[in-house]
Amino acid sequence: MTNLFRHGTREKATRAATGLRSVLKLGVLAGLLVALLVFPVVALGGVSAKAGLDSIDRLSVKLGESDPPQTSYVYAADGTTLISQFFDEFRRNVPLDEVAPIMQKAVIAAEDARFYSHNGVDMKGILRAAAANRRSGEVEQGASTLTMQYVRGALRLNAETSEEVLAVTEQTASRKVREMRLAMATEEQLTKNEILERYLNQVYFGHRAYGIYAASYVYFSKSPKDLTLTQAATLAGLIQAPSAYDPAASDKTMATKRRNWVIDRMAGLGYVSTEQAEKTKAKPIELDLSQPSNSCMDLSKQAKMYGFFCDFVRHWWRAQPQFGETPRDRENNLRRGGYTIITSVEPNVQEKVYDRVVETQSKDSRFAHGVVAVEAGTGRVKAMAVNRNFDIDQSGNGTHSHPVAAGKGMKGNYPNTVNALLGGGSMAGYQAGSTFKMFTMLAALEEGMPLDTKIYSPHRVRTQYPVASGPASCGGVWCPSNASGAMTGTQTMWSGFGKSVNTYFAQLIQRVGADKAVKMAERLGLHWRSSTDAYFADPERSAGWGAFTLGVADTTPLEMAGAYATVAAEGIYCEPTPILKAVDQQGRDLPEAAPDCHREVDAQVARAATDAARCVTGYKAAKGGCGSWSTAPGFYNDVGRPVAGKTGTTDSTRAAWFVGFTPELAVASFIADPDNPFNAVGDGNSQKPIDTAAVTLRAALKGQPEQKFTPPKGSVVH
Repeated sequence: MTNLFRHGTREKATRAATGLRSVLKLGVLAGLLVALLVFPVVALGGVSAKAGLDSIDRLSVKLGESDPPQTSYVYAADGTTLISQFFDEFRRNVPLDEVAPIMQKAVIAAEDARFYSHNGVDMKGILRAAAANRRSGEVEQGASTLTMQYVRGALRLNAETSEEVLAVTEQTASRKVREMRLAMATEEQLTKNEILERYLNQVYFGHRAYGIYAASYVYFSKSPKDLTLTQAATLAGLIQAPSAYDPAASDKTMATKRRNWVIDRMAGLGYVSTEQAEKTKAKPIELDLSQPSNSCMDLSKQAKMYGFFCDFVRHWWRAQPQFGETPRDRENNLRRGGYTIITSVEPNVQEKVYDRVVETQSKDSRFAHGVVAVEAGTGRVKAMAVNRNFDIDQSGNGTHSHPVAAGKGMKGNYPNTVNALLGGGSMAGYQAGSTFKMFTMLAALEEGMPLDTKIYSPHRVRTQYPVASGPASCGGVWCPSNASGAMTGTQTMWSGFGKSVNTYFAQLIQRVGADKAVKMAERLGLHWRSSTDAYFADPERSAGWGAFTLGVADTTPLEMAGAYATVAAEGIYCEPTPILKAVDQQGRDLPEAAPDCHREVDAQVARAATDAARCVTGYKAAKGGCGSWSTAPGFYNDVGRPVAGKTGTTDSTRAAWFVGFTPELAVASFIADPDNPFNAVGDGNSQKPIDTAAVTLRAALKGQPEQKFTPPKGSVVH
């Protein structure tokens, strides 16, 4: 039931109801007589003094149990950059002293001129309404005071069924009697200013603006404390019929007449001078309309920049059991709970990264190019951007890149989509190529194979893993080959990882066991969303999934950044999270925003994997030889500080990846066609993820002191 008595408790409400009972007994008959005057006699069927009294008594006990729904606000890590809002009703409560006095007076003049003199029921207004209703034979005027309107609105907000909504709004004497008695009870418990404050925060102004804060923002793009006379009168005039008096309509005639009527009322009550009233009435209504972002979607660059990260926040919230029994309950809580959520995304980094991925791709490109940055040791997502607009409207999108879908006239997901292209949702993702070699190397190191494990690696190698057919099949088994003949020779983990030697890792996974490599990936946060991946990753079959080491499974940038962040944090896995802090309506912190971290890999194993990953970037290993070349030799110079990582491309360069990390941060960047995984991005695009990862690390670590990796020691090296 609605919170008519702010911060009240059941005990307080019960005492109040008991104290008021004698007053209600005396007043209920008067209420019935009033209803007889206001309503035609035929409307009084079924009304009784006892029924009215019992209803009020029950309601009085429940008055302190809930608040009206409020908008939840999502901010970047600086606490001031608004990312988006979540709401069913756009509303934000403000105290009365943050509402311009002229606005308060305008509402009183328009809705209840005797507000400060009656006790919740205005007898003069009732007699006036009774006369009008008896003349017409219908209910033309209801004589509702501002307090009665507040009671009605509060009950309607918290109605749980359509029958309850009807009971609150239907034009019957029983409803009117109950409303009057609750209004009188409310006046006994709250001051006039408290009632006015709650009314202003509750009332609907049209254009999905609930309450004075929302109305001020939607119509005039300002705070309610800054409203002028003409603006206040315009808003006050909307309350009676927001659609009929809509100032945003092409014809403002009705809105202007209504505004001027409110101004005349204010002048008649002495709130403004006659001269001021006439001068203001001569002015046109000038609006500065704003459309509040909701659920991550908006047309502004701000919304486009943060859209996919914002959607990750929504998915994260839906997955937290402390916010409700089901994902739907949790999202409803987010839309109604009035939370202030401070996220982990850094505005300066996000803007730099967003501009980078947008500028890199041409406007008609089908390829999605994106990046995710995850902080090592906390899992906090610092940046998340892709060259798409988070928008459900696909009417202007290009043709789908898959021939079958295109043949059916389907639109592609460019430039607008709400698919979770970067992770955090239900989308399976993309094959990540040789970036998966990290999982095989970690499993081998954990099983006691040192970094200097030497394996002769021919251009093509025959394995024990069965394969039905395909270019990597020879006689029914998996026979992968290297990208270059220059890779042939004896390799170690340092050189095999730095050069990305397929035949070295095909033999390494065979030695350690493919099931252990698959399990390592799961331990570091990967999930199997496609039916094919789930089939092969099943413990009954994973030992035969040798091709796993070459990244044939789907994953997302969010998962890969989280996995490599575990290596950067020397074996501490932290579930990627978008939240720094969340505060409820009462200003209480939600402790559930703390990072979920635990040790998943031994520190020496993680340090050894990092030492091999340094070979990729040109930074060189601390404990071994990387060989004469690597797959991303300029990355260290581009970043300008100690860095490790891994490149990854799939067959025919259908997708290209780079995952890089420093001791502080891991970034995963990719380029692929999310609509058609067989649509190759080509070798010409394979450098883009490397360059974008470098831009991200530079932006995120700018001004921070340089940190070095701790070299491995002991048996993990030799």
